[in-house]
Amino acid sequence: MKTQSLLQFGKSGLAMIAVALLLGWSNQASAAGATKPSAPAKPAAPAKPAGGAAKPGATTAGGASHGAAGATTSHSSPTANGSHTTTTTAGHTTAASTSHTPTTAAGHNTAGSASVPKGTTASHTSIKSPAPKGTSEHATKDGSAVRTRADGKVSDVHDAKRGIDVHHGLDGGRRVSHDLPNHGRMVAEHGRPGYVQRGYSFHGHDFGRRAYYYHGHEYNRYYRGYGYRGVYLNVYAPGYYYGPGFYGWAYNPWASPIGWGWGWGGAPWYGFYAGFFTPWPVYAGAAFWLTDYLIAQDLQAVYAAHQEAAIAAGEAIAASDQPLLSLEVKQEIADEVKAQIALENAEATQTAANQDVDAGSSGVARLLADGHSHVFVVGDGLDLTDSTGAECAVSEGDALQLVTPPPSDATVANLVVLASKGGKECQKTATVAVNLTDLQEMQNHMRETIDQGLKDLQAKQGTGGLPAAPPSAQAAPVQAQYAAVAPPPDPKDAADLQAQTKEADQAETEVTAQASQENGSPVGAVAPAGPPPSVALGQTPDQVKAILGNPTKTANLGPKQIYYYDGMKVVFKDGKVSDVE
Repeated sequence: MKTQSLLQFGKSGLAMIAVALLLGWSNQASAAGATKPSAPAKPAAPAKPAGGAAKPGATTAGGASHGAAGATTSHSSPTANGSHTTTTTAGHTTAASTSHTPTTAAGHNTAGSASVPKGTTASHTSIKSPAPKGTSEHATKDGSAVRTRADGKVSDVHDAKRGIDVHHGLDGGRRVSHDLPNHGRMVAEHGRPGYVQRGYSFHGHDFGRRAYYYHGHEYNRYYRGYGYRGVYLNVYAPGYYYGPGFYGWAYNPWASPIGWGWGWGGAPWYGFYAGFFTPWPVYAGAAFWLTDYLIAQDLQAVYAAHQEAAIAAGEAIAASDQPLLSLEVKQEIADEVKAQIALENAEATQTAANQDVDAGSSGVARLLADGHSHVFVVGDGLDLTDSTGAECAVSEGDALQLVTPPPSDATVANLVVLASKGGKECQKTATVAVNLTDLQEMQNHMRETIDQGLKDLQAKQGTGGLPAAPPSAQAAPVQAQYAAVAPPPDPKDAADLQAQTKEADQAETEVTAQASQENGSPVGAVAPAGPPPSVALGQTPDQVKAILGNPTKTANLGPKQIYYYDGMKVVFKDGKVSDVE
């Protein structure tokens, strides 16, 4: 056995210190013990064989992170019974920081002590997330609150009596969350899996089992819990680990690139996102195969969610101009996939030696402290605020890059959008603020999907063009002890999720009515229509977007380009407005 002190991860330059047994492709590979790393530790990596195959793509440096700026806030006078309304507008003063409890109406973290983006403010109600510009908040005397967007439609509701939070996404979805004792949580989301998480202890450490439910299908995931920067994070803990030989085979390049037929040709999601996603024609190693697997799983999920939302609204899924997910960005994702395989290899070695894995070393704490940029793939629909204070969405399969870590006391990080799908989604190159809990969930999602892909990869090795794995890589995975001792899900969990969805309907109705009564005016009604936006001939696309926001979709017809808005088309010719319909 040889010890390798430093390994260069792909073209991204991510240096990983080896802390466990380093592996080759030997048929006789075996596990060895490793000492528990201090947080944030860097993961072990299997040894890289000589003469690796070329990678299909090249890395890029990524965009630069931009700092957050300020906002102004208009306050109405409190009513006699103590309610008040707050309206956020785009301004130029420095936004106040917030030290509220880090929970939002969507179950996401707040800004903590970090500055909020330009044009936003820290929320002054029980809705703890930063308020995008143009929003209004209506607090009630009992601690409940309603937030409305600039069009008057409700975005968030907090019911203090029931402890329920509701968020209406820009994508048409709705997320209902309810915190449970012992770091538990119940989340029901239209069009996406809902879950019930319940906490338990193993070796004196916090763990949580999530029971997911989706269209009659149930599955479980496990998480290590720990406090970081004043917030509580759930870090993915694999329910089972493979042998060291398998991680070595999955990490290292294959002897020669291979072709692989995915069989997606007739799938509706694949045709819908054809402008965004193109699989690699050949795969030089498992990391690239797993990258396309990850993106495909995400696109199937977001297509299904949007289809359900469109059916519920009685309309078709709106197509939009989809900027291509470039080979350079896919290479960045593949490098991150390799890093996560190395991380799991280190955890597997520790677990085999009956050592506890440090949650900080496995989670975003390490990624924020290792001095490298990192790419995150979005695993769930999420509304964010960009550096101008505007609200925009990201969805499954979008890619964000952490270029510069946030200050040591911040619970929000600025990330650059590397890839999105157009429409209401955050524009490519935009800088967006992401709460650390959401960032951790993105890493969790990547690792969870990689594990699904590894399972498929092991089952399919040696077939369909995939190379055969060595005997040491073919052993079945072993269940982790913390997963084996986890308490089973409550048989009522699925029914409780459905009941929570119905209760949220009642909560929204009651809180909105209460806020309307206490504020003396309707809350949640569409605002009266004002004069039409001032779009004039000769304006540039940027000028139009500054007036109307991002279009719902675009059409590029050579020198002619069309921006589609609700009830309006703006036609450009040679980069200038030529017609408005």
